[in-house]
Formats: sequence, structure tokens, C-alpha cells
Amino acid sequence: MKTKELSNLNEDELITKEKQLKKELFEMESHRQMGRVEKPASFRNLRRDIARILTLLNERRNPKERKVHGK
Repeated sequence: MKTKELSNLNEDELITKEKQLKKELFEMESHRQMGRVEKPASFRNLRRDIARILTLLNERRNPKERKVHGK
């Protein structure tokens, strides 16, 4: 999922999406334990999507603490 798509969601929708992705990751982990993983790269993608959501939530909650990269 792209950051642009996520930035269009409100805070409640982001939280719901995060819970959904974490549940999916948990289910995939249990399949990994049993040795039935079809796409191993999807673990990384799910973790990155969760991180994107958490980053957006933190930026919205703490707008003053955003760091500006400069010279």
C-alpha cells in the first residue's frame, strides 16, 4: 500500500487498517510455523505497511515534533 493512499485515510481508518494488517501478519506467522508460506516477501511488505501507518499516526499526533531535514 502506498503512502499517498494511506495519507487520504482518517485516524480511525488508519487504526483499523493497522489492526487488520497485524492480524494478517499474525496469521501468516502461524502458517510459517507450519511450513506453508506461499509468498515469503509478503512478510516484509506487511511490516512496512504497518510501519507506514504508525509513522502517519505519529506525525498527525505530534505535528510539532516533525523533524525537517536540512543542510
